[in-house]
Amino acid sequence: MADSQSRKQESFKVSGEDLVRTVKKLIKEGNVRRIIIKGKDEKVIAEFPLTVGVVGALIAPVLAAVGAIAALIAECTITVERG
Repeated sequence: MADSQSRKQESFKVSGEDLVRTVKKLIKEGNVRRIIIKGKDEKVIAEFPLTVGVVGALIAPVLAAVGAIAALIAECTITVERG
């Protein structure tokens, strides 16, 4: 119960071309639990749960998926859950 209360969410809009760079930056921050990517219509396009200590080869598939999404959309909203 306390775990869900300690998590905070923030949302911001980015262009498709900035999506990969923004996700990389968020992952490097280290305190991100989940990244949700939504299209212009606010429908969830992708959701990536991240655990503490996820590095290297485990991040590569996430970044590949984000790159594919970025190629298909012009603008999106990223919702970040921190905890």
